[in-house]
Amino acid sequence: MKITALKTFIVPPRWLFLKIETDEGISGWGEPVVEGRALTVQTAVEELSDYLIGADPLQIEDLWNVMYRGGFYRGGPILMSAIAGVDQALWDIKGRAYGQPIHQLLGGLCRKRIQVYSWIGGDRPAEVAANARDAVARGFTALKMNGAEEMQIVDSHAKVDHIVETIGLVRDAVGPHVGLAADFHGRVQRPMAKVLIRELEPLRLMFIEEPVLSENLEAIAEVAKTSATPIALGERLYSRWDFKHVLESRVVDIIQPDLSHAGGITEVRKIAAMAEAYDVALAPHCPLGPIALAACLQVDAVSHNAFIQEQSLGIHYNRGNDLLDYLVDPGVFTYEDGMVAMLTGPGLGIEVDEEAVTRAAMIGHRWRNPVWRHADGSVAEW
Repeated sequence: MKITALKTFIVPPRWLFLKIETDEGISGWGEPVVEGRALTVQTAVEELSDYLIGADPLQIEDLWNVMYRGGFYRGGPILMSAIAGVDQALWDIKGRAYGQPIHQLLGGLCRKRIQVYSWIGGDRPAEVAANARDAVARGFTALKMNGAEEMQIVDSHAKVDHIVETIGLVRDAVGPHVGLAADFHGRVQRPMAKVLIRELEPLRLMFIEEPVLSENLEAIAEVAKTSATPIALGERLYSRWDFKHVLESRVVDIIQPDLSHAGGITEVRKIAAMAEAYDVALAPHCPLGPIALAACLQVDAVSHNAFIQEQSLGIHYNRGNDLLDYLVDPGVFTYEDGMVAMLTGPGLGIEVDEEAVTRAAMIGHRWRNPVWRHADGSVAEW
């Protein structure tokens, strides 16, 4: 079997899909994208095609090493996201060639389903609380929300009070036993992170995500000492070498590699095993499309330390085109009791509706995240 073509599709709301074709008629799908940089990753995939056309798609480990080690410069969000989408598609091809789900080729299921969480939003505290109640009514048993607005390196206690009030209203709305996570989104720096984490302690959060930016690992070590709340990060780390330093620091309780950013199934499988050796939980990041979610579930299925899965169904980014809109059978993602079942079909376990993808690619997108500024005019972290 030989790879004959790589075809990319920029589709709303902010995704990039990849189809890899072979001379035996077996194709695979991947989702290589950096949100806000889809065109850049599309070009990176095209460049990687020089290594891939004519190659045997079943030799995944070798092709991964060629894509990663074949260039003098390596790592980073663009290259690793391009590799991730290619890797997902290669595994999809391999599973279809053998008539097995990817997790079966990786050793077989260690779980039949996994808990999922829903992202909740809103502009005002009462609205956020109402959205949380709605998500619980739809069967979700865990929720995540933005835990901070833009914050200066040293900011006012009024802003801290507002954040605590909002998250507190959500906790009151859903009760004490629904999992509730707060994502600081890297918007908070060490001085205010110490204050916020202390003030949020009574709300019994499931975890706090990116309390400070991942590159400030020494600051995470300091702020984590002030709270028993688990600390999570990893969506902006792209390889096992990035995660090595996080795991060695022993300050993070949950890692969140993204299957479309961190080298795909091949790489995240290794990252997950590394984390298990450090007694660190796995919760893959996935505010993306159906191909990315299917890839996540393949790794969740074989990773003993996986405990929850992010997914994008109904989140605000997806207005107009949602998670299930590009699937022939949306029912493959079976949500029940706050959990989703592992996929059982060959390859990734989903059938992409190529006609829908082609139509949507004619519209495309040029999504960008907002640029925020502080009151003094300086650029704020989004």
